[in-house]
Amino acid sequence: MSNVLIVGAGIAGDTLALCLARDGWQVAVVEIAPALRTGGQTVDLRGDSRQVLVDLGLIDAALEHVVPQRGIAWIRADGSRMAEMPVEAFGGQGLISREELLRTDLAGLLHDGARDAGVVHRFAETIDALSDTVEGVEVRFRSGQVAVFDVVVGADGTHSRTRALRFGPEDRFRKPLGLAHAWFTLQERPETPRLHGWALSYNEPGRRGVTARPGHAGRQEVGMTFAASTVPRDRDEQLALLGTVFAGAAWRTAEFLDAAQTAPDFALDTYDQIHVPDSWSDGRVVLIGDAAWCASPLSGLGTALGLRGAAELAQALRRHDVHADASDERVSAALRAFEAAMRPRAAAAQKLLPGRVAMVAPEHRWGIHANAAAMRLLQARVLLPLVGLLAGSRGHDAALPTPAPAAR
Repeated sequence: MSNVLIVGAGIAGDTLALCLARDGWQVAVVEIAPALRTGGQTVDLRGDSRQVLVDLGLIDAALEHVVPQRGIAWIRADGSRMAEMPVEAFGGQGLISREELLRTDLAGLLHDGARDAGVVHRFAETIDALSDTVEGVEVRFRSGQVAVFDVVVGADGTHSRTRALRFGPEDRFRKPLGLAHAWFTLQERPETPRLHGWALSYNEPGRRGVTARPGHAGRQEVGMTFAASTVPRDRDEQLALLGTVFAGAAWRTAEFLDAAQTAPDFALDTYDQIHVPDSWSDGRVVLIGDAAWCASPLSGLGTALGLRGAAELAQALRRHDVHADASDERVSAALRAFEAAMRPRAAAAQKLLPGRVAMVAPEHRWGIHANAAAMRLLQARVLLPLVGLLAGSRGHDAALPTPAPAAR
């Protein structure tokens, strides 16, 4: 039986773990966090996301976690609306769809599926060294243990340790987009303004944006965006930075800053893309998901790419029968086939819509009003073909499915 180590228990990592376990692989997953990560933005079930979950037999379970949504609105400081985009916009292909669930819930479904399929997870663990041997890849773990695997997969996100160990330092591959983003869950109180199914987006000059989105009953998902190419890693320093940047900002900003102090799922990071130009694999080590091709949350395709990438890698390993014969030739052929399938998709997703950064966080007040006007104008029937063309060329069109292992 061939064995595989997957570094990272996120969307891509646990999807791949589930696929390979169902194919008969011995699968181990290590995750540096002490438990499955919570928090994150909502993800939709369109295109690749839906198809992979259908193939895995998880779509019905995912639909049970859908957060009711009516659309997104761009608002003034007093909460009045400058523009809105309902979920019906663009035939259901607008910025927000009817079928979205929290990343936390999707990650939990995939994790439970992988565990039930026999995958072994080790939390609070990561890798410290990778060495090629005649038997495979020798891995030294942070705990001091050593083991050999036929294939090692780096699914450990934008700040991938696997990529750093095998391909080089992060600054060789990181393309910052000039924005940082904090996200966390706010617990509603009796006096908390309700969203009634709408995501509300408020901007102030200086590239500062605040968004509140519907979560599960009694919760709101908050995002705070600002101009930055680097942020501290210490939570106290992050909260202090957030307080400084948003000091004096209007609408509900003060309420959100207060909620961030105690939110258990608070996270802050920069909006980056990852470009690994030559190859996503080196010998028997391969990168998937954000570790290989992060298109940034601004693309709206991170989850879809993670799901599809995992399914494509599993399919390539299956087609080349690596499970039965993990020879260098078969592994190399499978990894080349995987990259040939996924690199065009990733490259398309990384081509952000024109003005996407300014759309999220305009620099000037006139830009805030111009963005709202553009959101209204883009929904005009006469412009729909142009919008569809721009979106499709950047990976937002539904792609032909590649079957994942059938549900068992």
